[in-house]
Amino acid sequence: MRTLLERFAAQYAYEEDKLTGHDDDQSSIHYPSVYLFIGDKTASLIQPMMDIHHRLWENSAGVMYVQIGTERQHTVVDRHPAANHSAYEASRDGGEHQPSHDAEHNNLARSSRYTRIALQVQAEQEKSKTYRHDLYQELRQDVSHLYQLNRALRQVSMNIAEYGRLYASFDRIHLHVITRVDDPLNVFLPELSVLASAIFGQSFKSVQMDLHVLIRERDQIESFGYTSAVGMAFIRELEQMQSPDYSFEALLHMTEDGIAIPVKHESRALFDLVYVLSDKDERGITLGSDAEDDAELISHIALLKNRRLKEDGPDINRGASSYNNTSFKNNLLNESGVQGYVSAGFSKVKRPNRSIALTVLYHFFCGLEQRMSQPIDRSVQEKLSLLGVDTMQVTASVLALLPDSSAIEHMNGLMTHSISYGAMKRMTLAEAEEALFGQGCALYFRENVEREAEQILGQVDIESELARDQAARLARSPEVSFYHLHVWSDEHIDHEGVVGELQSLQRDKSRELESLQGELEELYQLRVEDLSFQRLPLMDKHNIRSFIRAFFDTVYLKKLEMVRREAELALLKRYERALIHIHTTYKHQVRQMEELRQMIKEAAQDSIRQADDYIGQNLMAYYELVTAAAMEDFEKKRGAYAFFEERYVGDVAALLNAGPDQLLKRLVQVCEQEILTQQPFKLAFEEELLQRANVAVEYHNKEVLAKDDLFKKLYRTLEDHAGIRIRLLDYTHKHRYEEKYFFGDTRSEFVRFAIQADETSRIYKLGAVHENRKSGVEKLNLMGGFQLKDLLFYRNGKVYYDSYQEHGYVLHGLDPSMLPELE
Repeated sequence: MRTLLERFAAQYAYEEDKLTGHDDDQSSIHYPSVYLFIGDKTASLIQPMMDIHHRLWENSAGVMYVQIGTERQHTVVDRHPAANHSAYEASRDGGEHQPSHDAEHNNLARSSRYTRIALQVQAEQEKSKTYRHDLYQELRQDVSHLYQLNRALRQVSMNIAEYGRLYASFDRIHLHVITRVDDPLNVFLPELSVLASAIFGQSFKSVQMDLHVLIRERDQIESFGYTSAVGMAFIRELEQMQSPDYSFEALLHMTEDGIAIPVKHESRALFDLVYVLSDKDERGITLGSDAEDDAELISHIALLKNRRLKEDGPDINRGASSYNNTSFKNNLLNESGVQGYVSAGFSKVKRPNRSIALTVLYHFFCGLEQRMSQPIDRSVQEKLSLLGVDTMQVTASVLALLPDSSAIEHMNGLMTHSISYGAMKRMTLAEAEEALFGQGCALYFRENVEREAEQILGQVDIESELARDQAARLARSPEVSFYHLHVWSDEHIDHEGVVGELQSLQRDKSRELESLQGELEELYQLRVEDLSFQRLPLMDKHNIRSFIRAFFDTVYLKKLEMVRREAELALLKRYERALIHIHTTYKHQVRQMEELRQMIKEAAQDSIRQADDYIGQNLMAYYELVTAAAMEDFEKKRGAYAFFEERYVGDVAALLNAGPDQLLKRLVQVCEQEILTQQPFKLAFEEELLQRANVAVEYHNKEVLAKDDLFKKLYRTLEDHAGIRIRLLDYTHKHRYEEKYFFGDTRSEFVRFAIQADETSRIYKLGAVHENRKSGVEKLNLMGGFQLKDLLFYRNGKVYYDSYQEHGYVLHGLDPSMLPELE
């Protein structure tokens, strides 16, 4: 059920963030884009990257994703409706591209936009001091690997051509290379990048290639020494790749006939820009970033550099400008003309949709529970009737089932002993019965009345009868639920319980039985001559027969009445036991509801805690009111008990009996379709946040949060959360250059406020990317001009790098003397 809650929240957030069909527009990229993920450690970024582009980019169907790794186990699902799921995985063993049917991949969904190149290398990493070197040499020398790469990258280039209609221009392609600093496969990064650039360059006039380097210090707990050494080896190689006079040539083009053709890169930095992104910010604070955060940051950098301008876009407010890549690069040059590196930070302010979904579901649940448990005015007899216990029916059913007076009439045929009337007229009725019948009457009555009554009562299934009657009666009384039955059937609740009423009825029946027993004992003490019946002189037999009839009508009809009273008492006791037992069912159902409510509440609270303290404020209080209003509006249109109709939530008890997960599924479904779709949940993020901020403020209260105050807090929140994701030795290094960009509706009040804030004192360039949206606003901070030696990672990693080399580890593919020296 927790998985169901997570899926519900994620799906709602996904649908709300997916701008198609809502009030927000999607962005578009200008030139085709390819994302090249190098190394197995980048695999986790692919799925969130694809999902983000699908959600935010109008022409995301044409974006290509290529991963080059050495492991085969990886799953990617292309959620784009235009995805062609007949694509392939390029492997060393295959000839042509073909679908993978391996058993371990039978759940792998692929598309023509995603290509995985699994290099089946022979080099072994486990405890190897030369793994990185061996890997490089094998990839460089093995013709099959080169042909595999050539074939797969050419297929990607062909796939891109199919999407030309999606782009404003096909003259250039943007190639985004992504790797982890500690991934061994980046030892082959120059070859892979130059080969990809050369192949794509055959179809495009120019290739703009950026590198995104991820540093993950949180992952270096168990193997911090080796990973730091490997990371520093790559940093040293990267220093060479980005030198202004870097040249590269290798036989990387490989034809199907095994002919190798050289590819070249001459006298310039390999990458247009290199973005170094750590999981620690400038202040040294470890970020809670995950693959989705990385993917979102890289995607916004890519969009900034490759955005298609909207023809009908508004004029950007005074003080903001658009991004210019050439200008940005020029500002990163130091006095020696050396290009600086770049880092970035990203933040967003938007409706916390995951938290909203769970919070609304919680309040929807509470609203249903409140409707099911609100007190209703019913007399005790009405409560008994709704529980299936109707005392009038009990009496009627007993009279209908038990032996009647005809059984007494049949006793007139019993054999009698020979005795004269004169001999017994002074006897008591008890003595007369003994004299006439011995034990015959008692035995007959026992066998034909009392045992038959017991058998009839034994065939009555009280619990089934109660359940059947309750179901029928509750169907006619939708205002009554198992919450009411739980209270009414509780033997410990006197003021509302019906068990006490049944016990009171039992006491009445017991008193009646005691009274009948007393009357019977008195009757047995009467003398025969005192009994009223017809007597005729000198007619002894006639008088005996008259006495017997009068005796049965007097004594045994009294006994028959007692049998019926005993049966009623027994039924009442069984009803009491049945109610007490059925109460455990209602108690269990109520407990299930309590547990389900608590689980939803905890999920909502956990989600709120994970949101920003400010953005998540007052969620519970605000959406309690909004959800209550939405439920009332629904009921005004469809009826007071509409939620409990079969087409909506339906029979809660039946769903619980099928399993609490079945009830939760139905609640989620109704919440999605009938509550979250209402207008109060469609406010622009600023208006929604302002209303939440003031939810507890009374009218005319001076504490009310003004819109300008809200905007100042939002502005500060965006800036605080967009801290640059790199840790430098000198926080304010002299070549530091910054640009900051808002992504949002530049016509909105908040974006206009943000653009003008600190206008006179800012020392950075501020820009804005216009997007028609109500869902929120985002901020991308860029900072560049530093060198790799300025990284704190550089200083710390060099110690491990030197030590591992001293202990015989070979960390480079080529001779280290060909690389720049570490400082």
